[in-house]
Amino acid sequence: MIRTTRPPSVYSTDSDPLTFVMRPPESETEAARRVRLEKEAESKRISDEIDEQLRIEREKLKKSKEDVKLLLLGQAESGKSTLQKQFQLMYNPASLERERLSWRTVVYLNVARSIKRILDTLEAYDDTFEAGAPGESEGDGAESASGSPSGGSILHSNYSGSSQSHLPRSKSATPATEFQRQIANLRLRLGPLVAAETGLGDRLSGGVTVSGSGKGSVYVRSGWQTRTILGCRHGRASIDSRNAELNVDELVKDELVQDVAKMLDASKDDIQELWEHPTVRRMIAGRKLRLEEWAEFFLSNIVRVAEPGYVPTVDDILHARIQTMGVAEHTFDVDLHGKSVTWHLFDVGGARGQRHSWIPYFDDANAIIFVAPISAFDQYLEEDPRINRIDDSLQLFTQICSHRLLKNVHLVLFLNKTDVLQAKLTTGVKVSKYITSYGDRPNQYEPVVAYFRAHFLNVHKKNNENKRVLYTHLTNVTDTLATQSIIANVRDSIFRGYLKSAALV
Repeated sequence: MIRTTRPPSVYSTDSDPLTFVMRPPESETEAARRVRLEKEAESKRISDEIDEQLRIEREKLKKSKEDVKLLLLGQAESGKSTLQKQFQLMYNPASLERERLSWRTVVYLNVARSIKRILDTLEAYDDTFEAGAPGESEGDGAESASGSPSGGSILHSNYSGSSQSHLPRSKSATPATEFQRQIANLRLRLGPLVAAETGLGDRLSGGVTVSGSGKGSVYVRSGWQTRTILGCRHGRASIDSRNAELNVDELVKDELVQDVAKMLDASKDDIQELWEHPTVRRMIAGRKLRLEEWAEFFLSNIVRVAEPGYVPTVDDILHARIQTMGVAEHTFDVDLHGKSVTWHLFDVGGARGQRHSWIPYFDDANAIIFVAPISAFDQYLEEDPRINRIDDSLQLFTQICSHRLLKNVHLVLFLNKTDVLQAKLTTGVKVSKYITSYGDRPNQYEPVVAYFRAHFLNVHKKNNENKRVLYTHLTNVTDTLATQSIIANVRDSIFRGYLKSAALV
């Protein structure tokens, strides 16, 4: 074997300036050497941590490109937040269980607000109401003035104004009846509970109001279950439903909630008496008193809700009503044919004053579920009582379908609150009274649904240059079994569309 002598390298440690500078002095003591080695080890540890963090961030970025971003859009009170709860119940029920007690405050607020609504309406009629009295007609509150809705209407609708905002006082000068005395006594006994409504609302919202929202509306920020209820003033703007935690031990010590719970327990018989009072029942039957479906649900279950130690059921949580402020992100791991895909579900505030906050989320959205409450044909916006809610939904849907950033987004339409629609039609509420373009069509469920569905499909057809498919579902999102079956179908259709957009199939 031939042996040669290798010439000195220009990169030899003997001539490397950096190595020369960093070389320890020949006089280094053992103690100094230990200190130097410890510093070098710490520097290496920090460097390795930075490298690892960069690696994790690269992996997150790579994975995020595979995530599905789903927007829930629609006007306020359409059922978006209830649908979000159904996603949570289906894909991470443990997270809903952890926040269960926080919903007790919302249920108590709903009860107090419903009682206040009843008492205020009774007071506007001097605590008396006789069905069929002169000047009283079905459907419009006390006023039945017709007019024109605001410009840009898609449906021809009659403007009836707010059903509760401008109720006239009765002109009757007759002496107080026994019913009036009963209601006066109930108002006195329920006064403390009604007064607690403001405190409950402030506890949930932190005293924050939203411009362009209805009078007296209560809005909550994302993460209110931990931040607002427990008094924490910081936190993320998103909720990772896979790891959400709630300190139950702190929550049950909330003095305000405990005081309201005691009031409810003490006054449950009075609440039940008010709810079942003949005057109240006549006003509901005559449509002079209109309550949302959640109000009727909790008042009908007041004995259970007022029990000491009450904990909301899943059904209670689905019916509980609190309005979202801004955009709340909920994260779920969804199994799609054996592969776990992270879904980012964005639940947005639907009040008119909040819709501008939707636009930043349009850019990278994969899918949209637009929720339209077709039971709202006889209702008007709280923010603008000139505008019929069905017409507002159609105008909003037009904006979504025509938005340039959403031309290729997978689109799903939920025609929601079909159970409420059916109940209204059964009691004889006439669609043509509020939607004049409905004409003399049958006032029955199937024709009414077909009429509204055709209008939404027509909006999509006029704004569908890319030949996008619109998936339409008739829904009642408080019905867990039916809604979760629909969610599974939506999940599969979104996944197929997502794969096509990624050119994978």
